[in-house]
Amino acid sequence: MDKAAMSMAILRMLSGSLELTAAIVMIRLNSVEKALVVNSMLALVGPLVLISTTAIGLVGLSDKLSPAKMIWVMAGVACLLIGILRKG
Repeated sequence: MDKAAMSMAILRMLSGSLELTAAIVMIRLNSVEKALVVNSMLALVGPLVLISTTAIGLVGLSDKLSPAKMIWVMAGVACLLIGILRKG
């Protein structure tokens, strides 16, 4: 299996496990205020996982794409990040 694809999948599995763990913690805490704190911590992890998996994917594709196509891919990723991370 491709190392980049495997790395991306493992990172997503870890992220998913963290999400499930956070949900269990929220249930056990049984408090809206505390659950909101846990949820806020997860809000930091999501974009980091997105950026990391995307970076791994781009590195994995770097030898298979022409420079022009790589620029288009990076422009698309930049648009995604701007759309996700920019407020208002």
